[in-house]
Amino acid sequence: MSTLGGYLPQIIATIATLVGALLLRYAIVKLINKYASLSHKLSLMIMPIRRVCTISINLLAVISLFTIWGVDKQNIFVALSSVFAVIGVALFAQWSILSNVTAGIIIFFNSPIKIGDYIQILDKDFPIQARVVDLLTFYTHLRTDDGELHVFPNSLLLQRGVTVIGEKPRTPNANDNEPHEPMN
Repeated sequence: MSTLGGYLPQIIATIATLVGALLLRYAIVKLINKYASLSHKLSLMIMPIRRVCTISINLLAVISLFTIWGVDKQNIFVALSSVFAVIGVALFAQWSILSNVTAGIIIFFNSPIKIGDYIQILDKDFPIQARVVDLLTFYTHLRTDDGELHVFPNSLLLQRGVTVIGEKPRTPNANDNEPHEPMN
């Protein structure tokens, strides 16, 4: 029992850290839900934002637990730097993944575009008019009038000019050219 008493401060701090992380996750999820309830379109993006927040809180909790239990910081930094070096080399061509996640969070909280908006991307090489059908953590899915699905990285939407047209412009159909009978 005396060995357990020697670790009592670490055990209490561990329990406090775990409870604190759970409470923080609960509070942040409630805050995100409340913010998203302001618009039905925002509520469709809750899951990716929750996932990013949960991962961040869990990472902070693990770092706190390492500190509480006295794990040698130099060994942790060596291990983390090795892991990040491997990940960095593996993802060198995809370095913008982090910028896509950040852009997805910016799009969610600043709401320049929402699911259901009809937008025009102002790009001289690849102009497009389409409806936003899904806003995900990394990508935004756009569907054109002819049914094509375009997947754009979120960072690209923030880098390019985007005009929110709102409602889809009405396209004339064959019956519009025929004279209409007046209604009585």
